[in-house]
Amino acid sequence: MRIIVAGSSGFLGSHLVPHLRDHGHEVVRLVRRGTAAPDESIWDPYSSDLDVQVIHGADVVINLAGSPTAGNPHSNKWAAELLRSRVTTTDLLARTIAEAPSPPAFLAGNGISYYGDRGAQVLTEQDPSHGEALLTRVTREWQAATDPAVTAGGRVCILRTAPVLDHRSPPLKQQLPLFRAGLGARLGSGEQYFPIISLRDWVGAVTHLAETPAARGPFNLCCPSTPTNAEFTDALAASVGRKARLVAPSFVLKRAAGAMAPELLGSLRARPAALEESGYTFQDVDVSAVLAAALSD
Repeated sequence: MRIIVAGSSGFLGSHLVPHLRDHGHEVVRLVRRGTAAPDESIWDPYSSDLDVQVIHGADVVINLAGSPTAGNPHSNKWAAELLRSRVTTTDLLARTIAEAPSPPAFLAGNGISYYGDRGAQVLTEQDPSHGEALLTRVTREWQAATDPAVTAGGRVCILRTAPVLDHRSPPLKQQLPLFRAGLGARLGSGEQYFPIISLRDWVGAVTHLAETPAARGPFNLCCPSTPTNAEFTDALAASVGRKARLVAPSFVLKRAAGAMAPELLGSLRARPAALEESGYTFQDVDVSAVLAAALSD
């Protein structure tokens, strides 16, 4: 297949592209600078500028573009760009796909924060969004931006991605030095559920959805068994041969993390029900397996 990838220079995109090529697909990367290779095509989503024929000639379009979630959580400018970068890129691609004589499939990046803080409730793709936390609101608007492609009858998959764990990338990259120094800490009560996924399962799942013609709708990209924060903390500490006896109090986290505090203290017991029903088989099903894969070379 001919697959177009926006956001290919990011950590996830830089691992997805070679995996797609290993599966025999032709990949064209959308870039916002001058082209430096035959597999690149220039676009400027903020000016609604892209090569329409590149999109119309694709079998699948994958959007991973967006500003980093790491930033100043007390900054309104950062929060506005977080939303704008995701909605603008998704909207332009969705509208262009909708105009195609035969709309390509659209795999649209999104986040597991869509569901909001739901305690111990098991969450599948059938559950609605809840609450007004920053990332929850962002994911709702992000998903709504795919509507033109959906209305046109295109095959649209919403990639509700949990934190992807790998020692080379946030959040694990920042956590490892603390845990290795014996400074790993439970966040608040530790009872909140914390969905995660290994890099190899994220790449494998997205490739699977690209290659599965019947797949459409939202998909939770998280491992089947979601740990609590306490379970994750203990597992990470054990994986580096340390103990995690410290606690980061909730009131401190709320003040320090600002708009991102719900991502640390909220509870999302998500399950990848639709992904499993589509035929995907996970390599890393629980926190121990995800961390083992994340810490391997």
